[in-house]
Amino acid sequence: MPQNEYRPIDLRSDTVTRPGEGMRGAMARAEVGDDVFGDDPTVNALQERIAGLLGFQAALFVPTGTMSNLCGMLSHCGRGDEYIAGMSAHVYRWEGGGAAVLGGIQPHPLTARADGTLDPAQIEAAVKPDDPHFARTRLLCLENTAEGKVIPVEYLESTAKLAHGLGLATHLDGARLFNAAVSSAGSGDPFDEARRIAAPFDSVSVCFSKGLGAPVGSALLGSAEFIGRALRWRKALGGGMRQSGVLAAAASYALDHHVPRLAEDHANAAAFAEGVTGLPGLVVEPARTNMVFAGTTGGLTTEDLAARLAERGLLCAGAGRLRFVFHLGVSPADTAEAVRIVRETLAT
Repeated sequence: MPQNEYRPIDLRSDTVTRPGEGMRGAMARAEVGDDVFGDDPTVNALQERIAGLLGFQAALFVPTGTMSNLCGMLSHCGRGDEYIAGMSAHVYRWEGGGAAVLGGIQPHPLTARADGTLDPAQIEAAVKPDDPHFARTRLLCLENTAEGKVIPVEYLESTAKLAHGLGLATHLDGARLFNAAVSSAGSGDPFDEARRIAAPFDSVSVCFSKGLGAPVGSALLGSAEFIGRALRWRKALGGGMRQSGVLAAAASYALDHHVPRLAEDHANAAAFAEGVTGLPGLVVEPARTNMVFAGTTGGLTTEDLAARLAERGLLCAGAGRLRFVFHLGVSPADTAEAVRIVRETLAT
């Protein structure tokens, strides 16, 4: 929706979206039941739909992406096992250390390359020998998009093949999988591309409450047997939501209406990056799908600049560098206004 004088332009994250009238109507009309008993028809329909779209036997609707990733990792690994992930990956850096705290699963983080991928040679070297001195390496976790970067399908296929050859299971944190699919599909079908992205993995997590604009919810996908294990973990983690069809209806509405339009967010991000590139004191990285990152120079800290932008009605996130995230709550006019605010702030 367009911004107005009473609401700042909020580019902190694509999680700040709010359901519009169409989505709220779908939620109000949702048929519901007790999902813990498997009785919610709207949840069941969503789970069947997303599993079919991405080529899996089964899916599990959960409240958050953090829980989806965690249920997946707990279902792949036991106590004393280990997972490999990127140093900046959400499962390692941004999700409270849940796998270690709640599952006794040790992380082995690797530094990602400039394009967001992990070096296959480093992945192979990280796998521990079968020796009681070491944790048992069980799982490789990849992410797409990774800080907004689209990871090519060819890399995902070859790296998952490598992991499987090393005896590892594979999990994709696809919180923004549809951003990656829309970007790489071009004029093609983004759902076909999403299925290609997901295909190499044993499990995939997809978020409905970021760019797709639902208020709550993610899905974990895998084999029927795997999702059976994940269901037990969802219960143990407090994720059984009873009449959650009202939330699943929002996710289904998002799949119906909000996937191809992600290209608008990518276009707005690119326009914003172009509009603020070259300003004194600001070092802008090229737009990555719906995200723009920037650093500062000349003694101006990113924290100071973020605070000054907020005073003028533009919210962003980040420490060490700024992150501007575009979403369905941000129009081209808002994007132009965001450029104006940044220019005006740096000029004073």
